[in-house]
Amino acid sequence: MRLANLDGRAQLITDDERAVDVHKASDGKFGPELAAIYDNWAAFAGWAKGADLTDAVEFDPSSLGAPSPSPRQILAVGLNYAEHAQESGFDSPNGLPPVFPKFLSSLSGPVTKVVLPDGGNTDWEIELVVVIGKQADGVAEGDAWDYVAGVTAGQDISERVIQLSGPAPQFGLGKSYPGFAPTGPYLVSPDALPDRNDLHLHAELDGETVQDGSTAKLIVPVATLIAELSAIITLYPGDIIFTGTPEGVGLGRKPQRFIQPGETLVSTIDGIGELKQTFVAAEEGSTS
Repeated sequence: MRLANLDGRAQLITDDERAVDVHKASDGKFGPELAAIYDNWAAFAGWAKGADLTDAVEFDPSSLGAPSPSPRQILAVGLNYAEHAQESGFDSPNGLPPVFPKFLSSLSGPVTKVVLPDGGNTDWEIELVVVIGKQADGVAEGDAWDYVAGVTAGQDISERVIQLSGPAPQFGLGKSYPGFAPTGPYLVSPDALPDRNDLHLHAELDGETVQDGSTAKLIVPVATLIAELSAIITLYPGDIIFTGTPEGVGLGRKPQRFIQPGETLVSTIDGIGELKQTFVAAEEGSTS
């Protein structure tokens, strides 16, 4: 199953990239908004398996929003790939990696224009993003995937000056400018993936490959993350977890490289789809 947020309405996406309005197809039982879908995920997923998709229509990808547009929490995990930890100047974590928030105002859909902060060094970080499907408290690792509604692609865009300044790092603020959490294009249920634990991630900046990795190399995989996080905090339906980025970020390059006005970042995860962010200087306009 692939679920999309199209003009604020829940839509099922067919194999040929067409959309079916959930509220209409279910005779009003589910939707139209995404938040209500996640709050009733088990019933919705059961209905979606047999949903009639014959009335699917074409749509404009630029009309897609975040697959989970109103999470209670956005959690992000740092240093969850050994090579990325090394390029960032840290040892690989022993146990749960660093966890920090990305704030809701940073969340956006898959095709956006992003304003670069003045005086900043803005970096890219492609990540697999997990969306929670039912409340999770003290979940066992072996049961963790049962709490996942699906996965999507995300960019944990990062402004490194703010992030690394001060007596202690400002991870949450440096990664939460408007548009710094694009997600999408769809939520894909785990059963629709060829291997939920081995997904290929790829990012290109103006046509140059900058990241290329696999979630098979996560230090702490998805199931373990959910178990360890839910042992400390409650995870709610619709919550988003950025699971970490592989190596290749601009901060770790010699010389360092950061995103410039006019550049376009294209990020893909096999089996999920593509994000496309175009960056502009602050004086050129607001994030859209």
